[in-house]
Amino acid sequence: MSETVPPVEASDDASDDLVWLTHVSVRLALRRLRAGEGRPLLLLHGLGEHTPAELPRSVAAWPGPVWGLDLTGHGRSTIPFGGGYTAEVLMADVDHALAHLGPVTVLGRGLGAYVALLIAGGRAALVRGAILTDGPGLAGGGPSPHSPFVFAAAPTTVPGAEPGTAPDPFALVELANDIRPPDYATSFVRQAVQFSGLDTPVAVAGVVRPPWLAAVVQEPGVVESTLPDALARYAALD
Repeated sequence: MSETVPPVEASDDASDDLVWLTHVSVRLALRRLRAGEGRPLLLLHGLGEHTPAELPRSVAAWPGPVWGLDLTGHGRSTIPFGGGYTAEVLMADVDHALAHLGPVTVLGRGLGAYVALLIAGGRAALVRGAILTDGPGLAGGGPSPHSPFVFAAAPTTVPGAEPGTAPDPFALVELANDIRPPDYATSFVRQAVQFSGLDTPVAVAGVVRPPWLAAVVQEPGVVESTLPDALARYAALD
């Protein structure tokens, strides 16, 4: 990705703790879970999830502010017409959050972990460490293409969901089948190593190893760690 940061279009109803960003026709909900000084920690949720209502205890040791982004089709963010979800679209969601927050450390869970890896390479100068953890959507659709299919979403696809509400059934299906070749994933690690200035720009703090992540952990610049150690590692950066 280019290092040109997109303009931030925050809505008039933005508050200190909830900021609405515009990504094409989608309104993205960027929520502050804790105020503070210093570099923010940005949380990216798993497939079908959303930013937690309260600060997770697992990240309470982070010394600075903590924010969470509801990705397109999830949480309070809006749903695009006709689907068309890819991990790269979600990476662009995070790009808009970086334009608002500036340099951050990113903590991704499941699908959010894959998106965190992409943004670590795509915006290496702004991502001061990416932490990848287990969660829904981590594996995606595997390392190679599979048979095409046609999906007709119905309101009952997500139990209890009203039509037009998140999570979008199209997001659940399309992102669960998102192809993730190992060599594609490792190319983002190499970009992060080359352009971030960090010796270890990526920390893997989960135990599940789909093919793309198994390849990532073998790359120079990637460290396997516990979540507390990974948070401490990146909190100590200048």
